Amino acid sequence: MYNYSDFDEAFVRARVAQFTQQVERRLDGSLTEEEFRPLRLMNGLYLQLHAYMLRIAIPYGTLNPNQMRQLAHIATTWDKGYGHFTTRQNIQFNWPLLTDVPAILGALADVEMHAIQTSGNCVRNVTADHFAGAAADEVEDPRPYAELLRQWSTDHPEFQFLPRKFKIAITGSPNDRAVTRAHDIGLRMHRNDKGEPGFEVMVGGGLGRTPMIGHTVRDFLPVADLLPYTEAVLSVYNTLGRRDNKYKARIKITVHETGAAEMTRLIEARFAELRPLFGGNDQVLLDYIRAAFAPPSFRNAPVDGYDAFYKADPSFRAWADTNLATHRHDQYAIVTISVKAHGETPGDATADQMRVMADLAEKFGHSDLRISHEQNVILPHVHKSDLPAVHAALVQAGLGTANVGLISDIIACPGMDYCALATARSIPVAQKIALRFEELQLEHDVGPLKIKISGCINACGHHHVGHIGILGLDRAGVENYQITLGGDGTETAVIGDKTGPGFAYDEIVPAIERLVRAYLELRSEASETFLQTYRRLGLEPFKAALYVAEGEQDAA
Repeated sequence: MYNYSDFDEAFVRARVAQFTQQVERRLDGSLTEEEFRPLRLMNGLYLQLHAYMLRIAIPYGTLNPNQMRQLAHIATTWDKGYGHFTTRQNIQFNWPLLTDVPAILGALADVEMHAIQTSGNCVRNVTADHFAGAAADEVEDPRPYAELLRQWSTDHPEFQFLPRKFKIAITGSPNDRAVTRAHDIGLRMHRNDKGEPGFEVMVGGGLGRTPMIGHTVRDFLPVADLLPYTEAVLSVYNTLGRRDNKYKARIKITVHETGAAEMTRLIEARFAELRPLFGGNDQVLLDYIRAAFAPPSFRNAPVDGYDAFYKADPSFRAWADTNLATHRHDQYAIVTISVKAHGETPGDATADQMRVMADLAEKFGHSDLRISHEQNVILPHVHKSDLPAVHAALVQAGLGTANVGLISDIIACPGMDYCALATARSIPVAQKIALRFEELQLEHDVGPLKIKISGCINACGHHHVGHIGILGLDRAGVENYQITLGGDGTETAVIGDKTGPGFAYDEIVPAIERLVRAYLELRSEASETFLQTYRRLGLEPFKAALYVAEGEQDAA
């Protein structure tokens, strides 16, 4: 992974010193809360429903064991002993005192971490495929390009005060695990007819109150053109983006109002102006960055023990079937650690659990950890012979749940338990759904099914691209949950269909159960997934099951 240069170190330390002075001025009354607000947001500090919340950047979801241990230390020293992994591959601490934030930022700087640009109308944390550098289907590791974008965009003088926040995602695989089509800029790596790597560039995706799938503005962009082309997109948006209405300020609205064809023309024209200004220093830097992402020294060792254990231990076999993915090296596996134990808060990990994951990465995983946008943690490089030991340690730490990709592997935003913007609770709904299907012992029979829950229209839980999406709203002071179906965040991305009227808090879990039971009746065979069944049959049979008459429901 990338290690800080002297410049990086000096830059982050200077920012910590600057913010420390700003906090002191807020505490002594020299700054009002209104004056302090933009300063704290530039450093990832929000004022939530009950307390401050600090959002820490984990660039493209990659961190090492020492960094994970430092997050555990922060959790126990200055918070309530846990952290919350987010859909932006970051971590949030929900209870820091303002007086402690400078010390937290200093502790982060000690391990080459920070909270810069995790908020504000700037380029946010660049996200990437959480299997990057390990996946068998990968064209090329996208993380060097994500790091190049991170360095270029951090404190970029032109793009610190954009019309609205700006999010970039990148994948190096044809199977999109980074939801690229729902980002302001989505980048998908592939090769042209000559075998050269490049990017499909998508612009204008986004969720929130106006969900849209991004438009492809370039089918193939050579890797050498990445920075000037990205700058061209941002430059056009910075000029055209609306600043009169924050609800219409995202680039998706700019693309919609301008037209995709005209937007593409403007981007290409601006790119033609910018390209000659890039003299090759970005490629020199990229070569330096690439060297930091060289693959680990994989070992060759027998895997017979894994095969025998898989056959002999049902618990291990269930975990291996759901939580392991194919590695590019046939003796290795990619391990997804579920941070979604049934009944627990999705994405929350205790300090002790963080330390366990750090230890496992150090002992068995080439000191590499990833955070996924699905709020889980990944060990991308584990030799198959080590998997039984890894599984046993995870089970002991409460991290051995065999549910990745299943109905209880739910994405959920913090909702009204924490967030000042939320209009309904998300966490309890996720917990109740998980517990209900554990009780029914159905989730392994149901198979792959992605439920995503948002507690307000801002869609931090990505509900629009859930196979089943749940949006919590306030209806005359009462929580009301709307359901969408058929959403997809992969390479075949689509926004889910609204089903109809919403459900009260105590009705939403039974409603989800009716949908799932309808799917089990409707699927053509056991291997047909929920999404495949929905695409084959459409909304109506699911809607009929969802809004079954009260008398029929009682009879059922």
